[in-house]
Amino acid sequence: MLVWLTDFSHIFGALNLFRYLTFRTLGAAATGLFLVFFFGPTIISSLRLKQGKASRSAPTDRLRIS
Repeated sequence: MLVWLTDFSHIFGALNLFRYLTFRTLGAAATGLFLVFFFGPTIISSLRLKQGKASRSAPTDRLRIS
């Protein structure tokens, strides 16, 4: 989709950067990283609330072999 911006490169020459796969890949990685840092903590806290209190203690009903 961003390659379509190169059709307007005769107006603004910097749009030629969207022709390069490396530039588009770095843009996608930067966007993903931004979304994770921006929305990640909110999503994690909401999932923790939905999960409830997690128990980390060992179960007491184990069979003991003597």
